[in-house]
Amino acid sequence: MLVIVVENVPPRLRGRLAVWLLEVRAGVYVGNYSRRVREEIWRHVEAGVGEGNAVMVWRTNNEAGFEFVTIGANRRVPVELDGVQLVSFLPPEPVSPNGGSAVG
Repeated sequence: MLVIVVENVPPRLRGRLAVWLLEVRAGVYVGNYSRRVREEIWRHVEAGVGEGNAVMVWRTNNEAGFEFVTIGANRRVPVELDGVQLVSFLPPEPVSPNGGSAVG
């Protein structure tokens, strides 16, 4: 099983993913491919993600039963702890009084 979730990516990438995978919700693509095809699909994601972000999850034979990779800016950051992949959350960006992100 292969799952790719994209946010804020160009329509061209979403269309490309829809060629290979089934879009079960907006930006959520699923399929079942070999490692070689999975890596080729991810190369297309890396090349086309633009200012957006993406995560790819696939089933594998480890303790968790899956592995994942990410690309692009997101509050969720993969970390490894004692050989196990986990997700750490970055603090939210401060908001300035005028409603935009504070730059400091």
